[in-house]
Amino acid sequence: MDLGLEGRRAIVCGASRGMGRAIALTLAAEGAAVTLVARDLGALEETAALARARTGREAVPVAADLTRDEDRRRIFDACPAPDILVNNGGGMPPGDFRDWDRARWIAGVDMMMLAPIEMIRLAVDGMGARGFGRIVNIVSRSVKNPQAEMALSNAARSGLVAFSSGLARQLVARNVTINNVLPGIIDSAAQHAHVRDLAHMTGRSYDSIWAERAAGNPAKRFGDVEEIAATVAFFCSHKAGFITAQSLLVDGGDYRGLF
Repeated sequence: MDLGLEGRRAIVCGASRGMGRAIALTLAAEGAAVTLVARDLGALEETAALARARTGREAVPVAADLTRDEDRRRIFDACPAPDILVNNGGGMPPGDFRDWDRARWIAGVDMMMLAPIEMIRLAVDGMGARGFGRIVNIVSRSVKNPQAEMALSNAARSGLVAFSSGLARQLVARNVTINNVLPGIIDSAAQHAHVRDLAHMTGRSYDSIWAERAAGNPAKRFGDVEEIAATVAFFCSHKAGFITAQSLLVDGGDYRGLF
């Protein structure tokens, strides 16, 4: 399928590893020039070099902290007219909300809700004026299936989805869409870190938790980062212009609800 991404320009956040890295490489393979964003410049440069070697496409690394105004401006200086914005980034470790003070809540909301909203704000008007835009937020299954130990993610990422849903309906007539991808258990660096945190919290072994999570999924495995990347690439394509304000679970069927 021709996704129509040849010559498009994409900003991919969290592109130094895991799902973000796979998304950047997939969009480049489909013909897009990619601006790669994360805090680790060394890892970004490795991803950019790999994208250029594999695809011959332009790949520009920008080391940035998305919670900082000046860093967000530098990203748009590097890619002033993006056609695609993929909001993706880390979250807060699991824990008990009773242990979190106001500063921790504010930090979580800033990272997982306000920073992506600011990225959207900087992108949407130009997209609308040019008549094409695709925004994809990588959030979490927790917005559909909240987990007690992930209360910060439950709240902040749900806020981003709610904001995006309202805005998406104002933009779709100008061929600008906003959709959300909700990964389940994905074999990524973030998932390994999460399981390590769970092991520390519970006193159980890392291996037992990892095996239990795989066995508990209907697919009996973890998802692959390339499966997330392929989903994002479709949402970014010209074929997906009539899809907006949607939240798609990519979780191996783990969510048991109807809606």
